[in-house]
Amino acid sequence: MSENPEPGKAGEAGTEAERLDRIEALLAPAVAGVEEAGRRLRPAWRRVTRGEPRWPSTLAMLVAVALQWRLPERLAIHPEWLLPGLETALLLVLVAADPYRIERVSRLYRWAGLVLIAMISAANGWSAVHLVIGLVRGTEGQDAGELLATGGAIWATNVIVFALWYWEWDRGGPVARVHAVRRYPDFLFPQMATPEMAPEHWEPQFADYLYLSFTNATAFSPTDVMPLTRWAKLLMLLQSAVSLLTVVLVVARAVNIFK
Repeated sequence: MSENPEPGKAGEAGTEAERLDRIEALLAPAVAGVEEAGRRLRPAWRRVTRGEPRWPSTLAMLVAVALQWRLPERLAIHPEWLLPGLETALLLVLVAADPYRIERVSRLYRWAGLVLIAMISAANGWSAVHLVIGLVRGTEGQDAGELLATGGAIWATNVIVFALWYWEWDRGGPVARVHAVRRYPDFLFPQMATPEMAPEHWEPQFADYLYLSFTNATAFSPTDVMPLTRWAKLLMLLQSAVSLLTVVLVVARAVNIFK
């Protein structure tokens, strides 16, 4: 036969459980406040969060590939369809592997993304070098309109390329930022320095790195985003130098043609 608890002890157990429930109810607001304070003390860019949407970086890569397709054949790596075709194929593989949010933890996936950015960089670097050589030798820039269109396409691709590098390397890349792998950032955004001026769940995404790249390519120096690590400073220095050289030579040649 099973033993039944004595009535007195059962009443005491019930009273004890009710007392604990009341204490838990009284402490619940305080616990929630502590958790909320913890979230405020640890901003989203330092916490484990959801991955950023895939489409902004994908759209930027497609624009870069389209700009490369439109460059004159003499400025492209031959066969001129090879690199844009490979870039498009690799981009489709990356999108298929992680279509909605960039959250996939895979060394192979990360290296595939880096290879894609390197291919776009190599193609644009080749075009920029040959454009500069042609301008110096006088073989390029016979038509001002075509020169401005070509130089503008190379410059715009340069902005996208460096935005991708900043985005891919800052704190280990988008997936590493999702999992808060690294504590210290390579770029200091204003929202990091003044978190009270930003929403609770703010963290840098591709659009922020695109803005960083554009301002660095136009101002030839940091604006509101500060590089903190040496590689970040050197990469911004390289972008400023390439952008300055391209803009100065193209604009100077175009003005000379107009005169």
